Amino acid sequence: MTALTRLAQTIEERRGADAGASWTAKLLSMGPEKCAEKFGEEAVEAIIEAVKGEREKLTAEAADVLYHLLVMLASRDVTLDDVLQELERREGTSGLDEKAAR
Repeated sequence: MTALTRLAQTIEERRGADAGASWTAKLLSMGPEKCAEKFGEEAVEAIIEAVKGEREKLTAEAADVLYHLLVMLASRDVTLDDVLQELERREGTSGLDEKAAR
């Protein structure tokens, strides 16, 4: 089991937990819009670090992005498995072809 899979499971376990004791539970209790907003903030921070070229800071921000992406997905009942299945469906397809098909 990968760290990302374990993280997704932890997020699911925290759904409905005490929002005062869990950041994940707090985010989920604020609704999908707030989860999406927080994901966007973290994505911007990762972009900034990518532009700066500071590898360690980018790595930390990327971890934050992955966490907040999983929380945002959970807020809309989309699982990591759902996303992985979509990636598998696209595997072997040119990115240009896949984009043109949308």
